Amino acid sequence: MSTALRLRGFNFFYFSLFALFLSFLPVYCSSIGMSGAQIGMLLGAGSVISIVSQPLWGMVSDKYRTIKTVLLLILAASVLVGTGMYRSHQVWTLSLMVGLMYLLYLPTDPLVESLNFQTSQRIRVSYGSLRMFGALGYAVTSLSAGLFVQSWGMGSLSWVFLTFGVLSLLLCLGLTDVEASSKPARLKHLGAFFLQSHTLTFFVLVLLVAIPHKMNDSFIGLYMAQLGGSVTYTGLCWFVMTITETVFFALSSKLIKPGKETLLMSIAAGLYALRFLLCAFVRTPSELVGLQVFQGCTFVFFYAASIQYLYSIVPEQWKSTGQTVLTVVFFGVSGIIGSGFGGWLIELLGGSALYKVMACLSAVSFAYSFILLKRTGQVANKVT
Repeated sequence: MSTALRLRGFNFFYFSLFALFLSFLPVYCSSIGMSGAQIGMLLGAGSVISIVSQPLWGMVSDKYRTIKTVLLLILAASVLVGTGMYRSHQVWTLSLMVGLMYLLYLPTDPLVESLNFQTSQRIRVSYGSLRMFGALGYAVTSLSAGLFVQSWGMGSLSWVFLTFGVLSLLLCLGLTDVEASSKPARLKHLGAFFLQSHTLTFFVLVLLVAIPHKMNDSFIGLYMAQLGGSVTYTGLCWFVMTITETVFFALSSKLIKPGKETLLMSIAAGLYALRFLLCAFVRTPSELVGLQVFQGCTFVFFYAASIQYLYSIVPEQWKSTGQTVLTVVFFGVSGIIGSGFGGWLIELLGGSALYKVMACLSAVSFAYSFILLKRTGQVANKVT
């Protein structure tokens, strides 16, 4: 089996686990009696844990110059914890398991993305052609897990999680570790990188875009329930989102040209504002499902362009740590703000009001993106 084929298979099953964790956890929490505010607090607390755990594992990976070994270790533990999480029926046991998932499982994401990107450069295939299989796995699992839950109950999630977890571990065992940088990993180089004005502007923009994005991830299931849709409709939402992700990841190498990453990030921020504004005015579950086709030209454009831009500016010996910080900002810090505030808002004013706020936040990020465009141009002029 070729390296590319093995990595594509791993991405399929690995991101299937993400579908089970991110898409269905709020719905599972609700099924054992947790309120919207409690779910928001739990997800927000998990994000606090991930802010500490993700950089830690990224720095361990860079320090010991291995992604695969660290990934295997924490992924194996995550499969066991995730299976137990979906067997928990008490709030305190579920909260403990969710905390452990944020400690162990969330840090695997930047390691996998770093493995994908660096391997794509080594074997000379596009990053999108590898990552699209992750989106495909997310899509298939979102739909099939929704059908499993509908037929067999919430308890079926634990067995699906265990099955896909074992398959992802087996494929990970056969992967080739990325080649470590010959340069020493010195903290002063990392500190100098983060203190540059265009670096700070980049990460602020990522945070502004990620907050409403994270709100959507956390509460689309609850908004769907307010519209009268079942868990099957929630699964359909994630299926549509990830199918469009698959298509746009496949096209990303043709659409995201070197030097044009910040322009595409700006366009994606504007499309996020339009997407969430339209979602605020839907009246049926089917309309909400249909609007998820925006996922490809919002999330994929922004996230893939962000990774490509980051790897063009981060010091070579700190690539895993740089990817980890991007993930912490996009999925961690934003989760604290988005999950906590979003849970309170959806319970107090409802889903429509939440999505109007999300649209306003996305509009602010679109306006802010022009600052990064300007500073990126200034850096390019200095280099020239």
